[in-house]
Amino acid sequence: MDIEIIKEQERAMQFNRFDNNTAIDIGLKLLEAARDRKYPVTIDITRCRHQLFHASLPGTTSANDEWIRRKVNSVYRFETSSLILQLNTEKSGRTFQDQYFVDPDDYVAAGGSFPVRVINTGFVGTITVSGMTSQEDHNLIIEVLKSYLKIED
Repeated sequence: MDIEIIKEQERAMQFNRFDNNTAIDIGLKLLEAARDRKYPVTIDITRCRHQLFHASLPGTTSANDEWIRRKVNSVYRFETSSLILQLNTEKSGRTFQDQYFVDPDDYVAAGGSFPVRVINTGFVGTITVSGMTSQEDHNLIIEVLKSYLKIED
C-alpha cells in the first residue's frame, strides 16, 4: 500500500462528531464484518484515550490486546495511521525504536490502528483491529469507515 493513499484515507475519513454512540455503531459494524468472515480479531475504539468499544472474536488471545495497546499508543503519539508508521519504518531501513526513541514494550509500527479525526477539531481517538496481517487489519477498518461515512471509491 502506498503512503499517499493512506494519507488520503485519513483526510477523507473524518467525522462531523464522534461520541460514544458513534464508537459503538462503528464497533458493531466492524464486529459484524469480522464475524461474517470468521476473522480472528480484537476490535478497540477510543476517544481521548477513553476505551468506548472493545470486543474479541474466537481465535484471539490477550496478545491481541497487547498489540492493540501498542498500536494505539503509536497513533496517539504520532497522530497518524499505524500502517503509515510501519511503511515509513520499512522504507527507512531502521527500527521504529531506533528511529523515534520509543520503548518497544509500549509502541509498535504495525498497521491496524487508524486515527479518528473530527472536522474543525482534529485528532480525537483511534479505531484499532488486531489479529490478521497489518494490511488486512487496516483494510477492515477502511471498508467499514467507507460504508459508515458513505464515501465512494
